[in-house]
Amino acid sequence: MYKNILVPIAFEEDDAKATAAIAVARKLADEDSQITLLHVMEQVPGYVVSYLPANYIAQSRAAVQAELDDLAAKLDHATGLVVDGHSGRTILDWAAANDVDLIVIASHRPGMQDYLLGSTASQVVRHAACAVHVLR
Repeated sequence: MYKNILVPIAFEEDDAKATAAIAVARKLADEDSQITLLHVMEQVPGYVVSYLPANYIAQSRAAVQAELDDLAAKLDHATGLVVDGHSGRTILDWAAANDVDLIVIASHRPGMQDYLLGSTASQVVRHAACAVHVLR
């Protein structure tokens, strides 16, 4: 089926959605497929950084990487990766730069704010150059 699958993981949302996205990626993968679990860390505004403990961002990044590594260890040919940037744009850029042929992304039910601003999943669906499988 697919050879290079990207699964964006947002830890602030329901863990069941991440688990479901990983399960779908596993079912759509060939035996030798590469699955990448990607978490995008958005930039913390400068006015907030001064109120955070000194190592907060580094510790948060390490904790997220450890969670991704644990999830990836349960899969064949999977890796976890933490990158910085804006969620939607970074997912699209990473997928294009790494020849991803499928993105499996969880989404929430759209509300009025999503029609005005757009959710991450909506942005990925609209602009991805590869297949996108959306879970609700």
